Amino acid sequence: MNKQMIAGLVLLAITLLAAPRTEADTTVFVNVNVVPMSSEQVLQQQSVVVVDGMIVEIGDVDSVPVPKGAMIVDGTDRFLMPGLAEMHAHVTSTASEPVDRLSTLFIANGVTTIRGMLGREDHLRLRDQLASGEVFGPRLITSGPSLNGRSVQGAADAARKVREQKAAGYDFIKVHPGLSADEFVALAETANEIDFPYSGHVPVAAGVGTALQNKMATIDHLDGYFAALLPSDNPGAGGYGGFFDVMLAGELLAERIPEIAVATRDAGVWNVPTQVLVEQIVDDTPVAELKSRRETRYVSQATVSNWIAAKQAQSNERGFDSETAALAVELRRRLILELHKAGAGLLLGSDAPQSFNVPGFSAHRELEVLVAAGLTPYEALRTGTEAVARFLDSNGGVVAVGRDADLILLDANPLADIRNSQRIHGVMLRGRWLPIAELNERLEKYAVQGNR
Repeated sequence: MNKQMIAGLVLLAITLLAAPRTEADTTVFVNVNVVPMSSEQVLQQQSVVVVDGMIVEIGDVDSVPVPKGAMIVDGTDRFLMPGLAEMHAHVTSTASEPVDRLSTLFIANGVTTIRGMLGREDHLRLRDQLASGEVFGPRLITSGPSLNGRSVQGAADAARKVREQKAAGYDFIKVHPGLSADEFVALAETANEIDFPYSGHVPVAAGVGTALQNKMATIDHLDGYFAALLPSDNPGAGGYGGFFDVMLAGELLAERIPEIAVATRDAGVWNVPTQVLVEQIVDDTPVAELKSRRETRYVSQATVSNWIAAKQAQSNERGFDSETAALAVELRRRLILELHKAGAGLLLGSDAPQSFNVPGFSAHRELEVLVAAGLTPYEALRTGTEAVARFLDSNGGVVAVGRDADLILLDANPLADIRNSQRIHGVMLRGRWLPIAELNERLEKYAVQGNR
């Protein structure tokens, strides 16, 4: 954020503080512990004043007056942090009920921003409706329809489609598998020329090296990294790679992981690992345990059955080996940690809703996996807060004066235990306070009969 913008926000904050306030537009979190996420600290016994969806004052509870008519939220022994972002989500319908269901699942879990990874034309209108508050739900960052081996017919077509999607108003390009090397490079060069981010899968024909060289905005799923870590005389073709190449794990040059992490950092390419997605498909967690998770009550029994069938099909597929899969999980976690240690950007994403990834809930499961990979709770939480704001150049991500009031109030300190990020007392969405009772009421509406 530049100095002129900061000065403007401070001036706005002063103006708002000086103006008469009403209950409708002013909320104060009183005596709350602030987890700002701009640094690893907890600011104890603070008052945080929110006016018209923006944080306008933060200070010691004894020094910040409560404006007349403000809504008061008791923050005693609670912790206020920024809302989370799910940076690999899917909006499968724009009909009112499915959107409300999806939004409820995200918001009830403190996810206030999502990046839609498979866009279409009606997502543009939905994005605006969500931003204005006309439709309840998180902020939506949306791609256009994906560019892939079936939707693109040659390099010139790839370049043309990139320009068309930028003109249509989408936020970025989604890359799916199947593009030739020439098509991918044409896509990348055109996107870079017109300053239009492109993200997603790394086409096999291009490889991670080409993606780094052409400064892909994000690589999702750690796609292509295992192939890039194969010995030079082992192209990985003709054999069984499995789900995101997990069956290549035993052939990798694991000692090169720090090297490729540094190359990723130097290229300025970010990663959205979606590690929980991969682990849930290939690890040995019993399907009965996955099925019994509390969040599956918000998913149809048919969908859960499909998820179970997909996991069983993976483990029964010819060439699948559970020991190699376990090694793949270990090496992917090591890659995540090395990317972090090298300073390469990581963003929180789980690929919701996909296999066993119930929207909102799966973001917290991904946070747990990031910590299991070696990140601290603070470092993991940054991937869904401050890092997202940096990546998107947005005004959220931290609790600070002049920042958007997308916030989560927790009953315990998330820096002490990452599982505390799930102990939600309430969520503020663009300045609107939603207490836990209201969130639970919204959730209950979507609990599937028989799973309640």
